[in-house]
Amino acid sequence: MAGSLSGKVALVVGGTRGIGGAISRRMAADGASVAMIHLGRTEDAAAITATLEAAATQTLAIQADAADPVALLAAIDRAFAHFGRLDILVNNAGLSILGPLEDYASDAFDRIFAANVRAPFLASQKAAGLMTDGGRIISIGSIVATRIPGDGGTLYAASKSALGGMTRGLARDLGPRGITANLVQPGPIDTERNPAEGPGAEANRAPLAIRRHGTAQEVAALVAYLASEEAAFVTGAVYNIDGGWSA
Repeated sequence: MAGSLSGKVALVVGGTRGIGGAISRRMAADGASVAMIHLGRTEDAAAITATLEAAATQTLAIQADAADPVALLAAIDRAFAHFGRLDILVNNAGLSILGPLEDYASDAFDRIFAANVRAPFLASQKAAGLMTDGGRIISIGSIVATRIPGDGGTLYAASKSALGGMTRGLARDLGPRGITANLVQPGPIDTERNPAEGPGAEANRAPLAIRRHGTAQEVAALVAYLASEEAAFVTGAVYNIDGGWSA
């Protein structure tokens, strides 16, 4: 869909590597200017910025911790001031804390919900106030909200499950303005954090109908559709992109 986002500005929170990096690249390929918020891996931010700028994409990388409300909102303000508009928000930043229930630290709940629930809520609230009618809010969750493959994922699954309710609420609140809100729930995706040939990869593939890891580009393609005008009547929806994990 080259050019389908021409003239639009996309903000990808957690947008410089992995799934987020693929989304930023796809937004740019479809014609959008791209702002990316990243936690602090400056080499990744510099690399993707150089790649996008070489392809004549207007790009801005902002270092900020999405789990810090003040830093997150300031970063969104900076992106809006730089580009003068905001059309698409992708909430991709997140935190994974896994382990036996009895071993969770006392602050684990607050840490994971700050990153996985509060951050996308605040970003969505802020972005909606800056968007003109017809904007797009897309959050990246996880298929563990639907099916947990084993023990150790209680907090992570709880935080990702919250995104479904948030997305449906946003769809209702913002629908009169033509702003859509949707949730994408990936299954095993081949990234640096979850390599297709890494430890536990075969176990991750075992529940799948399509016995391979997905790619970040496949997730980005779904996000690109939801960001496009073709998806103007799609809102409050949850899309599993999981190779049949949830089938």
